[in-house]
Amino acid sequence: MNSKLKGVFSALITPFDNGEVDYASLEKLVDYQVQQGINGLVINGTTAESPTLTSAEVKKIFSLVRAMVGIQFPLILGTGSNSTAKSVEDTKKAAELGADAALVVVPYYNKPPQRGIIQHYKSIAKNSEVPVIMYNVPGRTITAMTAETIWELSEIKNILGIKEASGDMSFDQKVKSKLQNDFVFLSGDDGTYIDFLKLGGHGIISVMSNIIPQLTVDWTQAVMSGSVNETEATFKKFKGLIDGMYVEANPIPVKWMLYRKGLIKSPEMRLPLMALDSSFHAATEKLMLEVGLL
Repeated sequence: MNSKLKGVFSALITPFDNGEVDYASLEKLVDYQVQQGINGLVINGTTAESPTLTSAEVKKIFSLVRAMVGIQFPLILGTGSNSTAKSVEDTKKAAELGADAALVVVPYYNKPPQRGIIQHYKSIAKNSEVPVIMYNVPGRTITAMTAETIWELSEIKNILGIKEASGDMSFDQKVKSKLQNDFVFLSGDDGTYIDFLKLGGHGIISVMSNIIPQLTVDWTQAVMSGSVNETEATFKKFKGLIDGMYVEANPIPVKWMLYRKGLIKSPEMRLPLMALDSSFHAATEKLMLEVGLL
């Protein structure tokens, strides 16, 4: 197993200001992540508002972050698309940029059959110089990978692991039961990830770690070392905050939290997303105050 791709990876947000990427806020946020001990970062994922970023912006963001964190720090670049040809090309670019792996979401909107999903990932893996991490998130893609599809693809040489974000523990237990131990098994669901780790998961690609990176790393390490009960008790205190990150579509609430904490200049989103509705501001502030974030 590639040990660099275990642990906690923040699915990094993209700060905007007046319609442009706010690189000063991005630097501040990356500094915060590194200082708090995050294990790695994901660039250009769902939480980054990837559908709204241009290729030039993705390249500049990745290059800036890589220059800040150094060559040894794990960076995963999102290269998923509902076009196999585009994903192949974007994954080639990830290698050129120096990504440690490419995160490739299940094709969305098209509703491909399982055999189409299999050929999609095989094509990307065959043409990629970096390892591929599959991303199963049926809440966003509609079409989901079956356990059988995951097992088949896990045998492909250049497919290193999966971000499994269904939040379905019975499904995750089934999937894990036939995976090789060296196949990287990452959660993509903050609310259930402690249970996911208990099933033998290797870490998480997380939204909440944007704002609580050190705690997320501490919880992960504690569960992996066997301190489950104590971790569950502490994690439970943050359930309200985590639920509050989904009162509107991710990353709307977490970006507002980062703004309120002073880590980014603006909670601005790119359309069609919009900044957190004012009706949620007071309740979100209260949740942050309850756990000492304000």
